[in-house]
Amino acid sequence: MLRHWPLLVAALLPCLVLAGIGWWVWPQQPAGRAPHVAAGTVQAQLLGADSVSRLAGTTVVAGPQSDRPHAPLDVAPPECAVAAGPTTEAVYGQAWKAFLSATYQDAAGTGGYTVNQVFGVFPEAEKAGAAFRTLTEGLAKCPSATVAGQAGRSSKWVYTARPSTEVAVAWTAAQEGSAGWACSHQAWVKGTSLVQVSVCQAGDGEATSWKVADELTKQVTG
Repeated sequence: MLRHWPLLVAALLPCLVLAGIGWWVWPQQPAGRAPHVAAGTVQAQLLGADSVSRLAGTTVVAGPQSDRPHAPLDVAPPECAVAAGPTTEAVYGQAWKAFLSATYQDAAGTGGYTVNQVFGVFPEAEKAGAAFRTLTEGLAKCPSATVAGQAGRSSKWVYTARPSTEVAVAWTAAQEGSAGWACSHQAWVKGTSLVQVSVCQAGDGEATSWKVADELTKQVTG
């Protein structure tokens, strides 16, 4: 069984973006260019690899980062753009004033375990709340979707959302036919920030996603 694991990982890696974390196709920050973030906000609030490793109970290392949300994904039906891409412009739009997405992955670098943190800081709390409502309403109307991938590939995902509160929602995105591969998501709104965490693995990452989101949200100061 173990000898087939590299093949499974190779098949799953192109699909990570389709689970809603987005880092696989997001451009990384070019060298020498100042990040498009407000000074003293999102960079300082991000949890480091050591903190995430402690919360996850496994060693992770820093991976790609992005300073802006990716464009909405190509998805069918179209109304599932939010569920398929919760960290994209489908949710965050253009009104944010600072944005940072950072992914940590297993120390072996296989992509078999990833933790994604996303900060979106808005000019005012009302705009952060509006983005959060866009997310919860999008999740409510999309039980499943087919997402177009690279090289003509597509994958089908099933979304299971927990009952939301005014400030938090949790859900799972499970890929069909992928030996249990799923991403456990948390989205919490606090002040002017909409924070998201996802844990992707072949198994249940909900407990870890909650712990990381709880710790991450404590860093939010505005």
